[in-house]
Amino acid sequence: MPGRLIDLNADIGEGCGDDDALLQCVSSASIACGGHAGDAQSMRAALRACRRLGVAAGAHPGYADREHFGRRALDLPPVLLQRQLREQIEALDRIAREEGVVLRHVKPHGALYNQAAVDERLADVVVAAVQAAAPGLALMGLAGSALPRAARRAGLRAIDEGFADRGYSPEGLLLPRDQAGAFVEDPQRAARQVLRLLDGDSAATSFCIHGDRPGAADFARELRAALESMGWTLSTGMRPQA
Repeated sequence: MPGRLIDLNADIGEGCGDDDALLQCVSSASIACGGHAGDAQSMRAALRACRRLGVAAGAHPGYADREHFGRRALDLPPVLLQRQLREQIEALDRIAREEGVVLRHVKPHGALYNQAAVDERLADVVVAAVQAAAPGLALMGLAGSALPRAARRAGLRAIDEGFADRGYSPEGLLLPRDQAGAFVEDPQRAARQVLRLLDGDSAATSFCIHGDRPGAADFARELRAALESMGWTLSTGMRPQA
């Protein structure tokens, strides 16, 4: 009898590590689309890899701040931020259509993701960008936070996300990267954290592994094996396409 299904997702197309090896261990992926990282060539390569390996693909837009990899909190005018996000989503969607890939979701990157988890106004700006660019896509955000709430208020599908490789604060937010305990380095511990989130009050249905972490593919492979040993089966993501 197959185990219970679980969705593991990874951020890819960021010029870090071995995306192909990582994609063999996950069921969905968020592709950098020109803001914090990525260009037309990397987007096309990532989409082709997702299609080949049967991994569900989504857009990973963020602040257009490559110098800080989109991890510096910014305070942009809402109209400007909405336009930047819309343009990034549309850029990936255009290439996806050319490659015969149907996008599934949008997941904000880095500082924007964390800010939109607690700032209702900013969450609404992200939602507006998705509505303008591709209203049929789901919006992925930190489980229980302002972002999935804003998506549902606006009538978008929402995906509540948990994190396998990041530490949490007592309030259920991600610990800042410069704090002790911000990263989970042991795949076995990461698997136990995923199970705690699944068994606890978290609404998380998809769990992230950062593609820019050292040894991301090895970490993902061991995490997947640990979850499978506990009776979980990786979701099939999408049907592989020719």
